[in-house]
Amino acid sequence: MLVIFRQPGANIIETVDNVRSLLPQLGAALPGAIDLSVVLDRTPPIRGSLRGVGWTLILSAFLVILVVFWFLRSIRATVIPAVAVAVSIIGTFGVMYLFGYSLDNLSLMALTVATGFVVDDAIVVLENITRYREMGEYAFQAALSGSKEIAFTVLSMSFSLIAVFIPILLMGGMVGRLFREFAVILSVAILISLAVSLTLTPMMCATLLKPVKQHKRGMLYRASEKMFDWMHSTYEVTLRWAIRHSRIMLLLMLLMVVINVGLFVIVPKGFFPEQDTGRISGAI
Repeated sequence: MLVIFRQPGANIIETVDNVRSLLPQLGAALPGAIDLSVVLDRTPPIRGSLRGVGWTLILSAFLVILVVFWFLRSIRATVIPAVAVAVSIIGTFGVMYLFGYSLDNLSLMALTVATGFVVDDAIVVLENITRYREMGEYAFQAALSGSKEIAFTVLSMSFSLIAVFIPILLMGGMVGRLFREFAVILSVAILISLAVSLTLTPMMCATLLKPVKQHKRGMLYRASEKMFDWMHSTYEVTLRWAIRHSRIMLLLMLLMVVINVGLFVIVPKGFFPEQDTGRISGAI
């Protein structure tokens, strides 16, 4: 029996693929009475996990764009944040290559989480530019005015998100070394989305957004508009009630804090969740 271990820092999938490609050559060099076969391979669970996370990344990006379309109800307007998501993720891949990061569970998980972050800045800029467009300004001037007015808000949003991951970047030990890659990838994705939302998004708004008067509202748009109007009026009623009963709202907030503390104590904690690798080993 020959047991092969990979070197520290080597890619286990590439190592296994290279070894398997050499098996026919090694088998040809052995006597005919010797049968060369693989007894144990550690990569199938890893390949399955990476494949699952990769599909999760694609599905999360699709769901983000679908939700944006549901609320904007315009294909032209939906294209703008969709392009922002794609450019931010692709730009993050470039930074990962420069940093020497590989596609593993942590990096793919960070990209999956980032799909919900990178679309925020583009939506805020798009909404403000659309507001100026509805006020009658020309497309180019609306893009300039809207992006200039909201630039500080977008900057503060992005840097406040990045500040959340600073403690992870400063963590020590094995946990810090593992999750540093996660924090770096998320921070880079947010920074790229910030640059995209202040440059590419206003340019696309000036090019793609049409004046409001040129829109022909369809049946689906009118039906969804009634639903959104109902949601708006319901929220207005509940907001007025919450403002009038500030003491009750404060008590509810304190109750939620207590419940969260209790749940934090009850919920099981561990370094990584237990996973089934689909293999049983025994020794005699």
